Formats: sequence, C-alpha cells, structure tokens
Amino acid sequence: MIGRKLGAVLTLLALLTAAGPAPSEDAAAAAAAGTDTPYHFGFKKSKNGEPASIAQEPFLSLIEKHGALFTGDATRKTLYLTFDNGYENGFTAKILDVLKEKKVPAIFFVTGQYIKEQPELLRRMADEGHLIGNHSWSHPDLTTVSDADLERELERVKAGVAAATKQKEMTYLRPPRGIFSDRTLAVSKRLGYVNVFWSAAYVDWDTKRQKGSDYAFRQVTAQLHPGAILLLHSVSKDNADAMARIIDYARSQGYEFKSLDSLFLPTP
Repeated sequence: MIGRKLGAVLTLLALLTAAGPAPSEDAAAAAAAGTDTPYHFGFKKSKNGEPASIAQEPFLSLIEKHGALFTGDATRKTLYLTFDNGYENGFTAKILDVLKEKKVPAIFFVTGQYIKEQPELLRRMADEGHLIGNHSWSHPDLTTVSDADLERELERVKAGVAAATKQKEMTYLRPPRGIFSDRTLAVSKRLGYVNVFWSAAYVDWDTKRQKGSDYAFRQVTAQLHPGAILLLHSVSKDNADAMARIIDYARSQGYEFKSLDSLFLPTP
C-alpha cells in the first residue's frame, strides 16, 4: 500500500516537473506524506525463551533501514533494562536502590516534565552509571510535529539533562507511545539518535491497575529471551517491588544485564 502511494506521488511530481513550473507546496507535502505514515510499535508477548516475531509487521523494513533497536544479540543471554520516565510517581528511587545493590545498568527515557521536576533523581541516574535517554520534551506523537519542532523537542531534553547531570551527550530515543514513521526515524537518526523499541513489555503504566509484585514478576520473567530489550515504566509500584526478584531470577537462568552501549562495542 505504501509503495503504491509513493509511486503515484512520484509519478505526479515527474509530470509537474516536465511541464515546467516547480511543484507547489501542496504537491511537495503530498510527496512527503508517504514517508509519514504513522506506525505504533505495540507489543506481542515473548514466550518460551523466544522473542515475539515482528517479521509480518509493515514497519520492519523501516526499523532495519534506520538502524533502530528492538532486541539485542539473540545468540547471547543478555538483557537490557529500559525504563520510561514520563513523570515521577515515587518509585524511581527504590528502583535505583535495587539496581545499585545488584550492580545492574539501565537506561531511563525522560521527558521535559521529569527534567524540570526531578533534577536530583536525574543526577543520581547519571552518577550511578545509568544512561539517560530522550523521550521528547512534551511527549507528543512525533509523526504530527514538523521536522523543526521534532528537533526542538529532542534538543530541549538533551540540553536539560546536560545542564542537570554529568551526561553531556544523548544517543538513544524512545518515541512517545512507540509511534513513529519513516520521517521521524530519518530525522532523529540525522540528529544522532538510535531509536529504541522493545521485545518484552506488559501493561504496567496504568497506576490504577497495579496487580501486585507477583504479577509483575510473572509478566516479566515469562518473556525473557536472549537479547531482550525490556520496556518497563517507573511509575509502577509493582515493578519497583518486583525488581530485585526479577534480576535474581534472570541471573539464575544464566542471563546477564548489560547497557545498551554494549551493543555498539566490538564483540570479543
């Protein structure tokens, strides 16, 4: 479907160019429209030690084209902890306590609200060796903002984190709500970002639907697989309460927790 739309648009532009006048702004917008079809990464639960396949998804080629991540090396029993921190709900400190005790690295994707309201937690993340990623300043659907506004959204987060912590660079982006397009992947890649999606997740972000630490433990550990990028939300009390058990169980199954940065280091 996308290919047919693009083909039609390119044919129209070729005819207009041959006729002489430059394409109108409307025509140019139409040409760009094919690259801004929105996709939602969503999630299918991994099980039996295998990641859920996205081979049938129409956006797989875009993920590959722009070098986005949704899983690590499937041949190694490594796990990558990632947290979305849109706002603080009182549990990030406990999560950090567990990560420090267990010596586990993680990345926290933060928004403008988090930067403004939680500078001390930001500093603690960086000081304790964790990465801080970009979750955009105002948490918009990035496919609905212009290239210039998208750049501003990302730059404000990068600058805010740099001002509050010792982390001066920012490499990783998690699009709000997992919504993206060919254009947003291309623009953010041009700005130096790797888009990070996930291969294991569950409905943990609704603070009114917490079901206890045992539930969180089962939901996460049932989806472990080699190279899993785990998406968790720090607003979840269940996640905070289950974190130590999740880490201990994963290690008992032979898994090792690593930083996303390790994916870009030479393989020994």
